[in-house]
Amino acid sequence: MSTFLWVIVPYLTLAIFVVGHFWRYQYDKFGWTTRSSQLYEDKLLRIGSPLFHFGMLGVVMGHVIGLVIPKVATDALGISAETYHFIALAGGIPAGLATLAGLAILVYRRRTTGPVFSATTANDKVMYLLLAVVIILGVWNTIAGSLLNLGGHYDYREGVSPWWRGIFTFRPDADLMADAPIGFKLHALVAMALFAMWPFTRLVHVFSAPLGYLTRPYLVYRSRDARSGQGTGTRAPQRGWDKPELTRKR
Repeated sequence: MSTFLWVIVPYLTLAIFVVGHFWRYQYDKFGWTTRSSQLYEDKLLRIGSPLFHFGMLGVVMGHVIGLVIPKVATDALGISAETYHFIALAGGIPAGLATLAGLAILVYRRRTTGPVFSATTANDKVMYLLLAVVIILGVWNTIAGSLLNLGGHYDYREGVSPWWRGIFTFRPDADLMADAPIGFKLHALVAMALFAMWPFTRLVHVFSAPLGYLTRPYLVYRSRDARSGQGTGTRAPQRGWDKPELTRKR
């Protein structure tokens, strides 16, 4: 079971993630979208969306630092374990709470706004659930392991991180995850379920950065004064809501 969960399942997840995105792009280009609902409601969206996206940016950066950079590298730079954990707490907890708060606002908006809720599919609901569970488990692991010290001290950089890097070097050590606390195991399993579902949800928009905006030519706009007749036309158009002038016959 340990080999299945921490060796086979990760590669199945990667295969579904990569092949699923390729299939989606080839056969569902018009569906490659977030299905924006801003037209239906924007007040809550303007609060929840920045909280979620900027918080998620901090969460992703924290995972990159914690999983990609090995412990020997930070030790070589003279960063002590206490300093590293302080930085992780100072950046990780606010980012996680901001992401969770933003997600809660977005889910509340989607549930309470009629047109937005009508456009919500069963696929969306499962995706939101998995995303919420992943974030909650991540925040809990940070608080319980670093602040509350529940279950004894556990350094994920000596267990979870080498296992994760081993996946990409084709040498994953299942024993490293077998010895990890249950919170880290659940966090990894739910995250893999989310990544396997990713290509078939609105999350594909993450890979649709509008880089073309940086190089596209400027759009030229010409104004026209409707009453004076100045601009591209020589005759001032009559507005549809102008009251027509009435003439009295004698």
